[in-house]
Amino acid sequence: MPESAETLFKSRDLPERLGPMTVKELRQGLRRGIFIYPFIGIHLLAIVAMAAEFQMKEVETFTEYAGLLNLRLFLPGEMFSGVFWVVAGAVCLLLMPLGGLALMGQELEDGNHELLLMTPLSRWKVVRGKFLALWGLCLLTASSLLPYLIVRYLIGGIDVWRNVIMALTVVLFSAMMSAGAIGASSFKKISLRIIILLLFTGSMLVSLYIVEIGAALVTKRAGWVFNLNGLSVAFCYVMLGLALARSRIRLVVHHYELKPSWMILGALLLTPFVVLMATPMTVGHAGGVALIGMGLVGWFADRSPKAPKGVEAPLASI
Repeated sequence: MPESAETLFKSRDLPERLGPMTVKELRQGLRRGIFIYPFIGIHLLAIVAMAAEFQMKEVETFTEYAGLLNLRLFLPGEMFSGVFWVVAGAVCLLLMPLGGLALMGQELEDGNHELLLMTPLSRWKVVRGKFLALWGLCLLTASSLLPYLIVRYLIGGIDVWRNVIMALTVVLFSAMMSAGAIGASSFKKISLRIIILLLFTGSMLVSLYIVEIGAALVTKRAGWVFNLNGLSVAFCYVMLGLALARSRIRLVVHHYELKPSWMILGALLLTPFVVLMATPMTVGHAGGVALIGMGLVGWFADRSPKAPKGVEAPLASI
């Protein structure tokens, strides 16, 4: 290959700092139908949604509760934010993250993840790379909608801060759903994947409802307490989803250890109850602290006990 052609090829390639797993998944994901068809479909639907909004007398309904991860903003009713955000939410929050249900399949095939972990890649790097690739595709699709947002703003009748909140909600909720889908994809049976994803989504929605209702009842609006609690939900469930996927590609589980995936599933079940206790104890203000704690539990739960560095290995009795 000529030197100029090789330089051009390298300039068009993905940067190495993204990590090998992220680069691999991005290369494959950009060619998959799970990205191409929703990408085309969301623009067609966005055009239809914009045309529908042009015919509406009132696009947005005013509310004091336009805060992070308030999903009622996407639904018709007293907090409705327009047809455009219904389309963006359906594709970026649900359809595209569900593509993650197939991401761990290659690594779970016999012998694949064992060979992978013999390289410098750790379990966290494998799972994180897949998450960043899937989430990146969701963000790429969401960012392509920016021209439509500009048109909506120029027409008028649009609250800028509310639309910024809606965009951030798409970013955070797609991250949680992507992590949950990747965690569910670490199970081999399709039925188990669906059950685990439903468990993850149910736990997430219940916890989100508890902390945000608690904050809204106290502050009477979506202020900084409301938004910080929303951020804590995103942190917790991204950690739990990735920890579940990580626990499923562990090479060795000792006889005296509980299966790591069971611990993460237990954390998913217990998190809403922990949040339900923490929210009234903090008078609705800091239920998110419990979520941060449960996220850290997921981060540190799957760690095998190791001997200190100074301890020598026992001699082989041959």
